Amino acid sequence: MHLRHLLLPCLDPDLSLRFYREVLQLPQHGNSIRIGWSSLECVQAQQPVGSVHLAFNVAPSRFDAAAQWIGARSKLLADPHGRRQFQLDGVWQSQSVYFAGPDGAVLELIARRAVQDVATGDGAFHGDELLCVSEIGLPSNDVAVVTSSVAHHFGVRPFAPALEGFAALGDDDGLLIVVDQARRWFPQQRQLPWVSVDAPQPGLRLRDAQGWELLAA
Repeated sequence: MHLRHLLLPCLDPDLSLRFYREVLQLPQHGNSIRIGWSSLECVQAQQPVGSVHLAFNVAPSRFDAAAQWIGARSKLLADPHGRRQFQLDGVWQSQSVYFAGPDGAVLELIARRAVQDVATGDGAFHGDELLCVSEIGLPSNDVAVVTSSVAHHFGVRPFAPALEGFAALGDDDGLLIVVDQARRWFPQQRQLPWVSVDAPQPGLRLRDAQGWELLAA
């Protein structure tokens, strides 16, 4: 699944755009940031915003360079044990590093072994090597209902076995991470999502209270 376009409500769109442009070295076109096949459009929030989660794919062979790059440019987020890099086995087969973004966002660089290891560069890492937006966090007050609704309306299937209050839908190219609205974001387990997603009505649109919107391509 390719996550091609995301509307991101921001307290200060200009400040958010500056972060993605200057810290992550991503190209800006108007109010949008380009990340591979994905675009992130920063729009003015109409109400207070809370912590959101986005992940960006990187080539597995470039993970160490990417982790060093982001560690020099943004605050890395650690778990309660002080760990700042994370490896997942099972269906995930990935390595990750998390960092702080605008408006309390929990952002992630993730290298997935299943993703074709394209030659994106060598030596020092650069933001233009980020492949795409590969995860969007969707908090909900009923994870099971949202999961079944997304599967029905969008044909998006579970990526991994569901856990209590957590479901990953999609594939290695793009995942919707549906979480209970009371579940704090990994790894710090401090930030709470501010809004939640309701199950979509019949049709092909999923929108949450903060302004996130999902449309079938």
